[in-house]
Amino acid sequence: MVLADRYGRVATDLRVSLTDRCNLRCSYCMPAEGLPWLPSPEILTDDEVVRLIGVAVRLLGVREVRFTGGEPLLRRGLVDIVRRTSQLRPRPEISLTTNGIGLSRLAEPLRDAGLDRVNVSLDTLRPEVFHQLTRRDRLRDVIDGLAAAERVGLAPIKVNAVLVRGVNDAEAPDLLAWCLERGYVLRFIEQMPLDAQHRWDRATMVTADEILARLSERFDLRPDDRYVRGSAPAEQFVVNGGPATVGIIASVTRPFCGDCDRVRLTADGQVRNCLFAREESDLRTPLRAGASDEQLAALWRRAVATKQAGHGIDDPTFLQPSRPMSAIGG
Repeated sequence: MVLADRYGRVATDLRVSLTDRCNLRCSYCMPAEGLPWLPSPEILTDDEVVRLIGVAVRLLGVREVRFTGGEPLLRRGLVDIVRRTSQLRPRPEISLTTNGIGLSRLAEPLRDAGLDRVNVSLDTLRPEVFHQLTRRDRLRDVIDGLAAAERVGLAPIKVNAVLVRGVNDAEAPDLLAWCLERGYVLRFIEQMPLDAQHRWDRATMVTADEILARLSERFDLRPDDRYVRGSAPAEQFVVNGGPATVGIIASVTRPFCGDCDRVRLTADGQVRNCLFAREESDLRTPLRAGASDEQLAALWRRAVATKQAGHGIDDPTFLQPSRPMSAIGG
């Protein structure tokens, strides 16, 4: 059996949030004082996380597992969860999306546990702008984390950057040059309506076209004809004739919902069939009530079957999800 919806899309990529907590306070994500975190009893235990991943991999055809947050490096059992996930058969590809703080210490244990690669968020190379965006002075930690990931072979190393108008949007070419020099794969992501403050405004968002225009002032960019995008979220461009590339994830202005293959499991055991879903399906309660793996798989299939055709950001009736990105998982 597979996780199929009524439009024929099949979810094979599982995003697992391990915590809603984060050690940064990015202005486009949450307020300076943070958020009310999920109470510990509501968070899935390590055993529960691994069991649900096992259901997805063994019974539902999931082939890729990405651990997210919040900040997944804050999860004490992360290394063991990765190790146990790598022992599943068939073995899924295992990746991690992180802000990089703490990665310098954990890169090698995670590699040894079976982690295949990392995506690290980095929006600026300027310490003062990093503080403005994240309200923390931790730029050095992120850069050290990237270096550690490279050193232990967690490749390809992808860097995710969000541009905020009037703050770091002029840095796009500098970020690309920096990543090219180090062999990192840079991907710019349009800012999405997932902030806790609900202040997102499309009119102030830096669009994919603007990002391309800014990069083209310094680099020759051509669509990558070698690249079969499939369900991948990024449009890929060859830089200066190649082989290096840069990606742009235009979730808002050029949505790719028709090819989406992702499903999300929140830290408190809820299935989200879309990043922007307004409804969730509870797996934690039946899990703790003694449901079998087959029963959990049936509930999961039912949750994905109702997935909408698209996220509807352009629809006048669009409502931002009640949960912010930190509580959903990227």
